[in-house]
Amino acid sequence: MRFFHILFLMVLAAPVWATDLTEDLLSQMRGVDVVIVGEVHDNPAHHLNQHEVLKALQPKAVVWEMLTREEAGRISSEMIHAPDRLKAALDWSHSGWPAFSMYHQVFAAAPDARIFGGEVPREAALATIQSGPATVFGADAERYGLTKPLPEDEEKAREALQYAAHCEAVPKDRMQAMVDIQRLRDAVLAREVVAALAETGGPVAVITGNGHARRDWGIPVYLDRVQPDLTVFALGQSEGGEIAGEYDAVLDSDPPAREDPCNAFKTEG
Repeated sequence: MRFFHILFLMVLAAPVWATDLTEDLLSQMRGVDVVIVGEVHDNPAHHLNQHEVLKALQPKAVVWEMLTREEAGRISSEMIHAPDRLKAALDWSHSGWPAFSMYHQVFAAAPDARIFGGEVPREAALATIQSGPATVFGADAERYGLTKPLPEDEEKAREALQYAAHCEAVPKDRMQAMVDIQRLRDAVLAREVVAALAETGGPVAVITGNGHARRDWGIPVYLDRVQPDLTVFALGQSEGGEIAGEYDAVLDSDPPAREDPCNAFKTEG
């Protein structure tokens, strides 16, 4: 199961900068090496904003959190214009991600962009619980910072966020493993960005959840380690003014109607 409901549980962030995707905001993204566009996964407004960002920027490559490298390799340029074929090729109906219709518009916004996949396969995520993120990441783990523990205060903050995100229904002693998996995912996404830049020359856009987009914990941290000369712009997308983390800008939208994500953890007594 992919815990995309993690991003539903947010804390109040520093000021929301915009409620509309303005030309001024787009101008801040133009000429940047990497633009990371966050989302709450089931929010249609966030995907519409992503569509508009990619349409305006026309990046040479797009790195997707929702696709593994193998899945990204299945996509042909013809599929971008054939949503049913693309959905079938990705077996989206069994992927655990929200409705494909929300994401197809994002694919279609930059049809000539190379597609890269930065999702950690389930097997690798499970292996992280036993072996740790550095072992699973493999070569360059030290370069990406995965061989060192997080600062104690950050580790505690991350574990507390994971505990809340899992509705306090998962034992606390499992939270360190959840944090390790998150670190692995951030590093894998960053590695795909580096590969995309090397293969296409950039600019590169990243479509991902807000947690991976945040400047203080997410992909930008790893890019700063391995390619500190890159220019990176992180756009978070909040709901009703609420989001966790630090970003270069935040675009606010209303939350969609949704059931309480904690219902998934409730059982009949």
